[in-house]
Amino acid sequence: MSSLILQNHPKNVKCLVLLARHISYHVKTRQKVSIPPMSDMEAVSSWGNTHLDSVDPEIHGLIEKEKRRQYRGIELIAAENFTSLAVMEALGSPLTNKYSEGLPGNRYYGGTEFIDEIESLCRSRALEAFHCDPEKWGVNVQPYSGSPANFAAYTALLQPHDRMMGLDLPSGGHLTHGYYTSGGKNISATSIYFENFPYKVDSTTGYIDYDKLEEKAMDFRPKLIICGGTSYPREWDYARFRAVADEVGAFLLCDMAHNSALVAAQEATDPFEYCDIVTTSTHKSLRGPRAGMIFYRKGAKPAKEGQPEGAVFDLEEKINFAVFPALQSGPHNNKIGALAVALKQAMAPSFKVYPKQVKANAACLANYLMAKGYCIVTGGTDNHLILWDLRPLGLTGDKLEKLLDLCYITLNRNAVFGDTSFLAPGGVRIGTPAMTSRGLVERDFEQIGEFLSRAVTLTLEIQNQYGELTEDFNKGLVNNKEMDELKDDVEKFTYSFEMPGFVISDTTNYD
Repeated sequence: MSSLILQNHPKNVKCLVLLARHISYHVKTRQKVSIPPMSDMEAVSSWGNTHLDSVDPEIHGLIEKEKRRQYRGIELIAAENFTSLAVMEALGSPLTNKYSEGLPGNRYYGGTEFIDEIESLCRSRALEAFHCDPEKWGVNVQPYSGSPANFAAYTALLQPHDRMMGLDLPSGGHLTHGYYTSGGKNISATSIYFENFPYKVDSTTGYIDYDKLEEKAMDFRPKLIICGGTSYPREWDYARFRAVADEVGAFLLCDMAHNSALVAAQEATDPFEYCDIVTTSTHKSLRGPRAGMIFYRKGAKPAKEGQPEGAVFDLEEKINFAVFPALQSGPHNNKIGALAVALKQAMAPSFKVYPKQVKANAACLANYLMAKGYCIVTGGTDNHLILWDLRPLGLTGDKLEKLLDLCYITLNRNAVFGDTSFLAPGGVRIGTPAMTSRGLVERDFEQIGEFLSRAVTLTLEIQNQYGELTEDFNKGLVNNKEMDELKDDVEKFTYSFEMPGFVISDTTNYD
């Protein structure tokens, strides 16, 4: 019991003093020593109020290692970002303790008065942040992330085996927009439960081929058309999508998960002007927690031929029912609280500077790489990401990704139009949101471009010396002096920039 007290009790000193007195008394009086049991209340306090580093040093140490990895590296994964300390405080709050199935004012659990206030505040901030008139738009903030948000929207709008069209995965679409292989294998749940017919980019320009999209839609007659992608570096012509959707009688859904911050700051074309549904995750460019939202139209429908006069949208009940009870149970209230914080931060006047810089940094990096002679898909970018085609160099994205990771630079292998392998695709995707959150500007991204160019040269040298097979190539990554030099240069570079959200201990070495 004394060992238990030493390790876990929050009032260690007091307990030890009492225990010493107890033993001393019994020794003096020659009575048998019996250690008093810890009371139930003391046991609860010990279990519930002890810090992580004491309860689980192993997990605590791994978290500290991950913090150090983030701090010392160059984060270029377009879907990742660094959130704020305020958001993380809300995520780790007692809001995680509360069940609240249902919607504010209509819950299946008691004790939700403050949860209702938090969710209502989050919804109103979401509408305000994206410049939506609450008379014309509503929002559900309960989806656990962007993928469940998309599937909830499909569940609300479609019946099983209804037809839908989204951007093909090798063209820059997302798995949740529906994907099946050339052999007909269904990869995502979307393609399992609904009939998909993808539209694609032009093979020479890399831009969406809107004429073929319209032609396909006229033949396929989908009930839903999706715009938005995961690795498409150009703007979206929502007006053209709207015209096609109206022509075939389809709903139009935008997945703005990647560029939501640009939309909020009015640094990207506004999908709300044209779409019926807008979905998003919240942890990418928006810098929030890992959650999701579904925006839906309300009120009177725009007048058009063949539509009854006074027709209104009926999406609100369908969307809310699809989220709960159809697909989810209790919402994650800590995420909703954290999202409310992130949305407030996104409405601050200073936030508008951030998406501008994200775009400027992406354009700068794309131009730097193209000036070096590298092939950037579409010849540049309009948003936060760059798609780099490595095929002219004779490289695959997995090899460059692996070498960069060992040199403290993270990005991801990515398919380029025409690829058939997703394990060894012909390109990599680069994003600027995370490092822009650390305060980097154009001159810093030119330095990043130089690091990337050095890495490509190293990758080619290793491949030429050891061979293209993965097991042979990996041998050249061991004890490589030039890689060690690049890694050291990257670490010195990143340590000169502030890290949002947390600090690194100067006294503890977790390497």
